Amino acid sequence: MIERRRGAVPVRCALPTSPAPILLLPGKAESARAAREFVREHMGHHAPDASEDYVENVVLVACELVTNSIRYGTEPGDQIRLVLDANDACTRVEVHDPVRRHPRVRPESHERDRGRGLVILDALCPERWGVIDVVFGKVVFGEVTAS
Repeated sequence: MIERRRGAVPVRCALPTSPAPILLLPGKAESARAAREFVREHMGHHAPDASEDYVENVVLVACELVTNSIRYGTEPGDQIRLVLDANDACTRVEVHDPVRRHPRVRPESHERDRGRGLVILDALCPERWGVIDVVFGKVVFGEVTAS
């Protein structure tokens, strides 16, 4: 039998005061909005002195990565994972999805209303974005720096 020691103070874990850096999202179009809200809240806690332009660039990169992941990296019933590592100088945005197919730049077209996500990544994360294969799919990431 285990006996409790008298006078021993039970250990309590402190509750986190800021949002976790990971958000699980269903592979549905509505997830892009949830991702934007999550990023703004997360940046408010982890990069409180960041400029509005910097925060909005991080939001845009996250939204593009989530949208591309939903459109090209999921099948019905799949989930994606958004992971942030943020501070006032640089934020890494990662989106994990279950499909190994890598994103590719498509030729510019004025007839299509899509296909610009990687162009946006090139503009906001020049030479700081890429794809990593993982056991169950891939991770597409972009690193946004404060200007």
